[in-house]
Amino acid sequence: MTMSAQKGKREVTSYSDWMSQLPPQLHNIPLFNLAIPGSHDSMSYDLDINSSIIEPDQLKRLSWIYCARYIVRKWSITQEETIAKQLDAGVRYFDLRIARKANDTNPTRLYFYHGLYTRTDVETVFRVINDWAGKHPKEILILALSNFKGFDKKNEYQLHAHLISFIKTLFGGKLLPITSDPTLQSCWSKGKNVIVSYGKTNPHRELWSQIPYYYGKSMDTTKVESEIRRVLETARPVKYFFVCGLNLTLPDNAGILLYILRLCDNLTNVIQRSLPRLLRWLTQQAGKTPVNIVASDVVTRDDFVPTVVKFNTLKFGKA
Repeated sequence: MTMSAQKGKREVTSYSDWMSQLPPQLHNIPLFNLAIPGSHDSMSYDLDINSSIIEPDQLKRLSWIYCARYIVRKWSITQEETIAKQLDAGVRYFDLRIARKANDTNPTRLYFYHGLYTRTDVETVFRVINDWAGKHPKEILILALSNFKGFDKKNEYQLHAHLISFIKTLFGGKLLPITSDPTLQSCWSKGKNVIVSYGKTNPHRELWSQIPYYYGKSMDTTKVESEIRRVLETARPVKYFFVCGLNLTLPDNAGILLYILRLCDNLTNVIQRSLPRLLRWLTQQAGKTPVNIVASDVVTRDDFVPTVVKFNTLKFGKA
């Protein structure tokens, strides 16, 4: 994807390196004030049809039935492209939900999940991200780890300790420790370009606290817009990252059946029909109340990344 360059203007021409192409006046503002594209349930493209059902609760007992797993998978896939392709497309925030399989013979192996477990384990995906970060040192990546399903009392300490040790060893000097008002320029000057938000209380200064994620908890775009507007106008956190999620959310009660029993539909199709409207609305809203991280499903479609990146020029203009 490209945006045409205007004579005398500095424009983003490659979304795989869009941060380094922002106007100079944006290099020294806090990252909390930049508009950053993010993906919701970033690993859901990799869901394993042979996995047991983790959610919704109403279908867990049907894990042994193939068609039940097929339905859950069809309505849990929110992303179509791999992490590497999302990175290349310009996504810089990743919603990564961690889980351990109950009967895994490897005591520290972890996966991602959304309805089902993923096929690919956490360490394999993190190595891909680390390789990409090394090739794009001026692109700041935010990895938001959360949920930690299957971390029970007998293994919780071991699993967290192993995962945190792996993260610190793998990303090493790329990790940006907790700091006030980080900017693009301060990250570049220190050679740091990976931020890990760990949704668990921890004493490690290399890991940031959980990033608030606001969303509409509805399949109704009007309700999604209303909640995001409320957050932007009245409840925005001060001097910290925050996420506005444009994602639609299936009901957590029997109402879910109204959607998942549609034989000729799936979540991706529903999102594809709603996302253009949400982006038009957010473009108008961003002109009034600046946004930070904006997360969505199917992030490689509908000009999602270019739309969010362009918010950065609304207030500060172009060089």
